[in-house]
Amino acid sequence: MTSAPRPTTDLSAADARRIALRAQGFLGAPDRRGGVRGVLRHLGAVQLDTISVLARSHELIPYARLGAVPRKTVEDAYWTTTPAGASPARPHAFEYWSHAACILPVEEWPHFAFRRRAYRARPHWNHDLPDGTYDQVIKQLHTEGPLTSTELGGAKRTSEWWDWSGAKVAVERALMYGEVVCVERRGWKRVYDLAERAIPQDLLHDDLDDTECLRRLVALAGQSLGVGTRADIADYHRLKGEQVDAVIADSGLVPVTVEGWSKPAWADPAALATPPRGRHRTTLLSPFDSLVWERARTERIFGFTHRLEAYVPKPKRIHGYFAMPVLAGGRLVGRVDPAREGRTLVAKQVTLDGAKAVPSVAQALVEAASWVDCTDVRVERVDAPELRAPLARELVRLLA
Repeated sequence: MTSAPRPTTDLSAADARRIALRAQGFLGAPDRRGGVRGVLRHLGAVQLDTISVLARSHELIPYARLGAVPRKTVEDAYWTTTPAGASPARPHAFEYWSHAACILPVEEWPHFAFRRRAYRARPHWNHDLPDGTYDQVIKQLHTEGPLTSTELGGAKRTSEWWDWSGAKVAVERALMYGEVVCVERRGWKRVYDLAERAIPQDLLHDDLDDTECLRRLVALAGQSLGVGTRADIADYHRLKGEQVDAVIADSGLVPVTVEGWSKPAWADPAALATPPRGRHRTTLLSPFDSLVWERARTERIFGFTHRLEAYVPKPKRIHGYFAMPVLAGGRLVGRVDPAREGRTLVAKQVTLDGAKAVPSVAQALVEAASWVDCTDVRVERVDAPELRAPLARELVRLLA
């Protein structure tokens, strides 16, 4: 790790928390004119995941910031080209590997050239690729695309997730190389098309060298975080620490110190220019929300220990399968593990940060229920039994 320049700004822990909230689109009035697409561009990446409890994570991200945007509106905002009927139509987004599998603003395509080059240079793969299959898939997409992997002949042959057909291996490799793009999700299946057809011509290039790509992604991460450590910034687009070190001095970010942080930090100058003010809505957060997706940062900023337990054996879970943090008043005040039974939102397990959190958690539950067309909320377990009755009363009041 390289030594950072001497910090010029000292931030309190509260300052850093509010800067982070504003950078993530929570503090102050949301840009409703920009809508879902504005949220995507503001965050720079929206993580995808297969788990769907209330909704899929990429739907929960704009919901948390904008409120009850219809789920179809969310999907259309990501994947529909604009303007309608224009030629050539310009997409708003593409899917690629960033923090994980993410929806990314289409204008950032050139800045992932460094990753595409790295995949092309990769010496080995986990799946064998039969001779001629790659070229056949590209040819089929050229003549018939866009297509799902099933339409390409790439359906799974067994129940084992890793038993991909040659066509599935080929199209996923082409996706990593940048020759193919995921242009939408259809029934959660990727829909693939040739990059030359899906990406606007002015963006379809790998002209930027690795340094330019990394400089841009480090700057974007700093803007999306507001303030962060080297590890925070690297984690946002899953860069290596040494990649961050190589460009951060030229990224436009400035060194700062943050009260209680043991590591050097960097901030977006625009985030320091005006004090963060305003309020935000009370809401449930996806565990894959970029506000909380990095555990160490979440603990440092909010004093809140959060872990996705979906992949933890059930007997070892503490807070539940898909525990969703509750954001209220600039704090994380509890968590809810939700499920749906017909038109009832079931809070299978609720954790509250004391009695003061009861109204906020109840409000978050009722609003989420309404968004997913549930008319009732049922609480099964509250970690603090003495708060079960107050929570039930508040839910009855809000649902009346």
